[in-house]
Amino acid sequence: MANEMSVAGVEGAGTRPITIRNIGPADLIDALAKGFDDFKYKPSHIPFLILIYPILCFFLIRFTAGYAVLPLIFPLIAGYTLIGPVTAVGLYEMSRRRELGLDVSWRHAFAVVRLPSIRAIAQLSSMLMALFAAWLLAALWIYDLTFGSAVQPSIADFARQVFTTRGGWALVVVGCGVGFCFAVVALAVGVVSFPLLVDHDVDAVTAIQTSVRAVLANPMTMAMWGFVVAGALLIGSLPFFIGLAVVWPVLGHSTWHLYRKVVEH
Repeated sequence: MANEMSVAGVEGAGTRPITIRNIGPADLIDALAKGFDDFKYKPSHIPFLILIYPILCFFLIRFTAGYAVLPLIFPLIAGYTLIGPVTAVGLYEMSRRRELGLDVSWRHAFAVVRLPSIRAIAQLSSMLMALFAAWLLAALWIYDLTFGSAVQPSIADFARQVFTTRGGWALVVVGCGVGFCFAVVALAVGVVSFPLLVDHDVDAVTAIQTSVRAVLANPMTMAMWGFVVAGALLIGSLPFFIGLAVVWPVLGHSTWHLYRKVVEH
């Protein structure tokens, strides 16, 4: 086993320029393949099930009390794309360690709290969580403008209201449009910034600027990545969120490898 480097010893990058590479669809495929390989090497579905089941129980409890939570289901699923980088920080550290030939376990995922850049990670996490909250408020506001405060008596009635009425289709179109804007902001801010903060001791502003530069330098490829993430999370959410226990960590590991392809120091 290679000599182990502590998390606190991650190399700083503040004195060197950060170069952005141009990448293509083949790089996305390779990043996904490497991410899946990382997941197979150290499966992380059990911790994610522990995280997902409380969310599922929340919905089940709410369903027994009424269906007021229904308008939030799609915004919550779509919102995973906004906060995904926050929840994947530990996965980035696991992929980083494996790349260096170091020991990899879940205790190393939680060791990110000792990173020199932990303050910047906390600042950026707070920013994306605020963006997530703003998205949920916007989604509820759009629903209230479209249907008012009326609560549908069943899931079937809610689906009929959304997909068979003019107001429902207006909700879908406007909601998807607004959600797309939130997703673009989250992608530009978070796709590279969090892996960079795990890899190097930089401030939050530098991390955000680097992430935005990476997206601007590779607009089509990053757009494809965004659609891959959104589609994978949607598919993983369909069987009562259980699929997210695999999809979420695979995407997290893959994002690390995407960062390694697009950022050069």
